[in-house]
Amino acid sequence: MAYTATFTTLLTQAASQGGYFTTQQARAAGYGYDDQHYHVQQGHWDRVARGLYRLHGFPMPAQWDLIELSLLSADRNGTPQVVFSHETALALHELSDINPSMLHATVPPGFRKRLPSGVLLTHARLTEQDWEQREGYRVTTPLRTLLDIAASPQHWPFLEDAVRQALARGLVRRRQLEQAPGSTRMRARLRAVLRAIDREPPTRQKGAH
Repeated sequence: MAYTATFTTLLTQAASQGGYFTTQQARAAGYGYDDQHYHVQQGHWDRVARGLYRLHGFPMPAQWDLIELSLLSADRNGTPQVVFSHETALALHELSDINPSMLHATVPPGFRKRLPSGVLLTHARLTEQDWEQREGYRVTTPLRTLLDIAASPQHWPFLEDAVRQALARGLVRRRQLEQAPGSTRMRARLRAVLRAIDREPPTRQKGAH
């Protein structure tokens, strides 16, 4: 396949997404529907799902499942709607020893797009300060992740470990947790966690403030 300007544009887009790209992104690069069909038939592109492709032979990224889900959630403007959060975000930030069995993501209110099974969705509005960009997907920041978990209706036994590790690694500041706006439940849980950390021997909480 010749390295035309069209292909270079698509390659640049796909390379930032682990080799994946959407029908809309292919069209924006200059590939019409007939071109897309041709490249699938020729084996240049692998069809992953409806409206989602991958450059054949491109190295498989470690978080391929997150990239696929992110691109499948894109709105009419091509903007992904899911931001991985809660337990999934804890795992991505390597906070606590959690190993979630399902993917947890936050989507805007009114999101109705059908996604693959095994995804737990929370509807909430996030700002750009609430998430960070990874290769082909977005994840809530460590601070937003801890606040989401503290505000959850269910009990999260690993919240204390996650807060301790986030403080020790400098991912959040204690004042951010103490002054964060939120529900009564969230603030009470964070106060309890910080008190528990304060009661620990100095050797264990070293670097956590």
